Amino acid sequence: MLSLIGLVGGLALLIVLTIRGMNLFIAAPLCALLVALTSGLPVFIGDNNFVETYMQGFSGFIAAWFFMFLLGSLFGKFMEDTGAADAVARWIIERLGRQHAVVAVVLACAILTYGGVSVFVVAFSVYPMALSLFKDANLPRRFIPAALAFGSVTFTMTSAGSPEIQNWIPIKYLGTSPFAAWEVSLVVAIFMASFGYWWMKRMINKALANGERFDHREEDPEIPERDLPHPITGIIPLLVVLCLSFLLHEQLAQLALIVALGGGVIALMVINRRHFHNMQRAISAGTTGALVAIGNTAAVVGFGTIAKSTAAFQDAVTLMTQIPGNELIGAAIAVSVIAGLTGSASGGQAIALPLVGPHYMDQGVDPEQLHRIVSISSGALDSLPHNGYVVTTIRAICHETHQRAYWAVGALTVVVPVMGLVMAIALFNWF
Repeated sequence: MLSLIGLVGGLALLIVLTIRGMNLFIAAPLCALLVALTSGLPVFIGDNNFVETYMQGFSGFIAAWFFMFLLGSLFGKFMEDTGAADAVARWIIERLGRQHAVVAVVLACAILTYGGVSVFVVAFSVYPMALSLFKDANLPRRFIPAALAFGSVTFTMTSAGSPEIQNWIPIKYLGTSPFAAWEVSLVVAIFMASFGYWWMKRMINKALANGERFDHREEDPEIPERDLPHPITGIIPLLVVLCLSFLLHEQLAQLALIVALGGGVIALMVINRRHFHNMQRAISAGTTGALVAIGNTAAVVGFGTIAKSTAAFQDAVTLMTQIPGNELIGAAIAVSVIAGLTGSASGGQAIALPLVGPHYMDQGVDPEQLHRIVSISSGALDSLPHNGYVVTTIRAICHETHQRAYWAVGALTVVVPVMGLVMAIALFNWF
């Protein structure tokens, strides 16, 4: 019982401290220590002690993602420093009008995500353009994280055909394909995209009615009008990232992102070499930003590693996978709760599927339906404030606070996917 109280209490405390803006290098280990102590895990000595377990999660994430974060951050900074991001943003504003600035950001994220680019990398890549678009349209910048997240982790990440890992993990356990239950997936994706966009526009319009506008900051890049390159010089590098990632993701898996981002960075350096204002400063800012971003995320991953090693977590997993009643509802609840506890959509699937998959398939559940429910449900509660992507996007990339930016992010990446999940379950049970 004490272990369960510690697990829930540690998670709740981490969420509260994250929202209040506490440094995650302090908050995450502190909350993880609370979980460890209440679960009887040794702190320094013995098997599975706190220090070793936490650092395994922390260092493991950095080892797996360092080059993607580094190249993604450099790509974004190069887009800023050369003026390519501003050029693309101005071109979009001229063609679509200021009222469609949000649409442009969401579509850019959706295209890259559905093309196989990691959601972390998408945030780094699109942010400079999003900043320019919101500035030109004079929209409150606190909604930029919501626009980036909505286009990346909702109607694209978990949809049929998506090359993102959240759509591919179930294949290993269920023997399905990435296009499993595509008919229902399409309906749900259209609903999430349309309803989520309407809700986001409503939130932005309400903020505008209350007098909010784009607030300029000293650290924002200032590119003189005369130095703006042609918009195509910003579009080509994005296409290089998208095409290389799409073409190589099956052969190289995650390593394809290193090749794709490396190609994008080189393309920017070659095409826009005359438009760099200060390449050395851009490299310095990019590398520093990458370290901060991956460090914050790894700190939260370390907390999840401690949480997974406790007896309370194992009991919760067993309980979640034995929920009586409708099998699809049981699977959805199991994956959602576990993803919420770990702060990871892929982590929730990897933990739940070895138990949920055989259990429900033995009961005659259609594996394609189960695949789609597991995929969609993993992208709901995973986006609580302590989620690594949420922390990275809000704090490290957009330089916002959870207090200002998270509520819109939560509405679009938690509430909207939950509504889509309910719709998917209803459609599978009615037809």
